[in-house]
This record gives sequence, C-alpha cells and structure tokens, in this order.
Amino acid sequence: MQALKSILKRIDGKSYPAYKDLRGSFRFPFFFLYFDHIQGDPFASPSRIRLRVAQSFPKELYATRDRKVALADFLVRRIARAIGEVVRGRRGTGQSGLVYIDAPGQQILPRTAIAIGEDFVEARLSLGLPASGRKVLGREAEEMFFQELPSLARLLLAENVDLRAARKHTELVEDQEYLRSQLPKLGLAAFLAEGSILPRESGVSDRPLPGAVPLEVPRELAVSVELPNRGRIVGLGIPLGVTLIVGGGYHGKSTLLRALERGIYNHIAGDGREFVITDPKAVKIRAEDGRRVEKVDISPFINNLPFGKSTEQFSTEQASGSTSEAANIIEALECGAKVLLLDEDTSATNFMIRDSRMQELVVKEKEPITPFIDKVRQLYEEHQVSTVLVVGGCGDYFQVADTVLMMDEYRPKVATREAKAIAAKYPLARKPEGGTCFGAISERVPLPAGIDPTRGGKVKVKARRLDEIQFGSQEIDLSRIEQLVDPSQTRAIGALLAYASRKLVDGRRSIRQIAEEIEKLQQNGLDFLARSPGEHPGDYAAVRGLELAAALNRLRTLKVKE
Repeated sequence: MQALKSILKRIDGKSYPAYKDLRGSFRFPFFFLYFDHIQGDPFASPSRIRLRVAQSFPKELYATRDRKVALADFLVRRIARAIGEVVRGRRGTGQSGLVYIDAPGQQILPRTAIAIGEDFVEARLSLGLPASGRKVLGREAEEMFFQELPSLARLLLAENVDLRAARKHTELVEDQEYLRSQLPKLGLAAFLAEGSILPRESGVSDRPLPGAVPLEVPRELAVSVELPNRGRIVGLGIPLGVTLIVGGGYHGKSTLLRALERGIYNHIAGDGREFVITDPKAVKIRAEDGRRVEKVDISPFINNLPFGKSTEQFSTEQASGSTSEAANIIEALECGAKVLLLDEDTSATNFMIRDSRMQELVVKEKEPITPFIDKVRQLYEEHQVSTVLVVGGCGDYFQVADTVLMMDEYRPKVATREAKAIAAKYPLARKPEGGTCFGAISERVPLPAGIDPTRGGKVKVKARRLDEIQFGSQEIDLSRIEQLVDPSQTRAIGALLAYASRKLVDGRRSIRQIAEEIEKLQQNGLDFLARSPGEHPGDYAAVRGLELAAALNRLRTLKVKE
C-alpha cells in the first residue's frame, strides 16, 4: 500500500504513460489490488483491476455451481449499486475517474465480473485513471485507490453482506434450475407459474409492467411441482408436441411467447418471470431476409428449384424470407434444438402456409416451398422436436395441433376441443405437401480458412452493443438472434469464436461438436478467454452453444465441407 502511494507521488504531473508503473499487485490491510491492464490514454479503453479478499462466506452459499453463480450475481449487483453511491465519478479528461463493473439486468447469468474460489472472492472492475489532458493526476488517483476502492472491496466480505438475502437469492436460482431439469420428466416444453407477470414495462425496458394482469392457470393444464427450497408451486404446463397460441390482437399472444423465449434464463426476484421456465434447448425462429446461408440442407422445406439447383447444400449471399427461415430451423436442429418458438408476425407467410386455392393455381411442380404446416408434426414424431407457435390468422394449424391456448385479455384458456371441432366442421381442402417424413438432420463441418479473426495481421474482435460483432474484416449481424439478452454475451461470442478458430475448428469437428465443446468449457467459467496472461476477462457472460452456432452461421466468410 505504501509502495502504491510512493508511485503515485512520484508520477504526479508526469505524462500519462507513467501510469504503467502501477502494473502488478498491492497489499492493503484486508484486500489485494491488482492492476492487470493500464490504459495508454485517458480516452482509451479503461484500465482493468481486481479487488481480492479472503473467502469468508459460509460454504453452503457457493457449494454447487448454481449457488456459486447466484452468489456472484448477488455480489455484482451490490457493487454496481455501491459504485453509484461511493465513487465520485468523472475527475479529469476523457474517462478519468469512472469506475465500472459488468452489471447484470433481469437475468441471472454466469459472468466473469465476480470470481469465487475456495479461498478468495474477487471483483473485476474497469476504471479510468485520472488525468488532466495527458498529465497524471496522482492525488485524484490516490483518492480513488485509498478511499473508494476499499469501500467496494468491503462489500466482498461476508460480515458486510446480508447473508439471509444472499441465501434467498441462491435458493431462488437453485429452484429455477431444478424446475428446468424436471421438464422432460413432466412431459413439458415449458412451465409458467401461477401469478407470473409476463408483460414488460416497455419495448426498451425488460422490467415488469406495473399493474399487469397476473397469469391465471387453466385447470386443464395445471401442473404442480415440489421445489427444493420454495416447496410446492402450481403453474401452466405447456406439453411437448405442437402448441398453438391464439387470440385477438393485443390480447397477449406475443407477450406469452416472449416470456417463453427468455425462460431459458433464470430471473431475479421481483421480475415476474422467476418461474417461467423453458426447455434449455428452446430456440426462437424467424424469417431473416438478407442473411447469408452456407451449404445448409433445406430440402425438407424447399426443393425443386428452377434450373435444377440443389437444396441439399443450399448457399446464398442474400436469403429470402422463406429460405432464411428454413435455414434457421435446420441450423437449430443441427445443434440440438428441442423446442421451436415461432410467431406468425415474424415469419414468412409463404413458409407458414399454402392454402387450397393457391395450390390449385400454382401446382406443386411449380412451387419449391413445402410450408411449415406440413412438417411440424413430422418434426415432433420423428425427431421429438416440439413447436410453440403464435397464430392469429390461419386456422389451418388447428388440424396439426396437440394443444391450443387462447389468450383473452392476457388470460390463457384451453381451446383445444373447440379448435378441433372447428377443424372437423371445416375439413382442409388443401393437400399435404412434401412427403410423409421429415428426413435426417445432417451436421456440417466448418473449415479453418473461413473463420479468420484477424485484420491486417492482428486479431480484431469487438462487440458493438447487443447485436453486432466485428470479427476480423467481417461484421456479424446478430440483430435477429432474439434470445441474446446482454451485451456481455455478445462480447463472449466474439471471444469464443476467436478461441474456436484457434483451438476447435480443424476441418473434422462439426458445428454441433464445436458448440457442445464450448458449452463444456463454460461450465468452469470464462476465464480461459483472458485477452492475455494475467489479464482478467471481467465483462463476459455465458452463452448457449445454440447462440454461438447462430453467430458462426452468420459469418459471411464461413466455409463448410462439401
């Protein structure tokens, strides 16, 4: 600590690069301060530091992976709040004086912002070293290091933590994970607890809408589950198979589907979706005009193209709505998706349905597209892949549905019997298309030459917001990957793709194998993605292999084996 004071006194007023002398570690009375990266300029990316204290929490709070993730989430939220209270903020040029930790939103994700070990707890922060112009402000830095940072470090000690609140937080995550693990045994694609609040505050806010109608559970689909900590819970169980969500406009159909999309994640208490739990292999599918497709077998949906072009290894630089949606489904299946979530509003109409009149006018020999209605049951019966589909304008799907939920003023009602009666009363005049089976799902093998994170001879990988990654000389557009929820996930995807290009893409492993290997690696955290030895990766959050594969499939230089 005294050495740090001496350095600051010595470099005060010198040019900014003098801050490089801080590189290393300093011992304070109850914590260690590590400088992992020193910024070269007040306007450059902030410096990276770590605050490490001795482990003092009861073992039960971090005994399992789920509890460790929950405790880390609890601590990072406390530090994020405290930064606004104890850190003075901007004090000089550029980012001088700013302190930042990778704070979470409504979801509880495995993150790198807090590390919990058997003998330590560590917070990873970014800060702007104070400067006036390009001159070191040593006294301002001393105030940060000797007053503000110790206040934050104290929050990592059990004696300064509400252990009862921390325990409730960890038990909530444990219950959510347990419920998710029980879905297959219950024969469910998803579970929504009675009283859940599904509507969000606004299109740009993920917080619950005040005054929203709590979810009511129709008795026909009521399911009871005994959770390890909370005890008995009752909710709406969405069965495996083909489920339709119907109802009038503005009655909550898409709101329910969005809740299911986010049900792959755990949520904080008070979010309203704490026990909206979806199969972890559920994938939202939509049309995506303009995306690139690389040798995907879309023949279950699209075949018999003009001029004899094959669709078993279909490639295009600018996919249409129907071809992009077909490719999105096949790519998801290729990586193990078990539930498909679709909304007719974001789907290509000609991909979803072809009625009898259109069949008569445009004969099948002249129509390459086999609509989803003719494949949705085959997907379930042959591959055990369920579908939850929002429909508001096409009753033809009544014929192929197992369950029909009608949303009425945000209240779900079971309408399966009525829908089936209508289907019997008005038999379909259209003829099924595309044959009697879906067919096998093949796996593609990416080639190393198509995944290059370098530009000008240097690795260049940078996430921009939630939906874009600069990867070498390419831009990866993730704006239609609707289950990403945190920019830290996008940063992690960029780093994981760069890691995969070095370690896993060898011309032998398939995309699915690479995605599964990445998921296994993340079980032990994301520290293996450190940008350089000794530098902490404090701003990453875990992602599924499905989202990693989706990003890889949208890399315009991707090449796969013939």
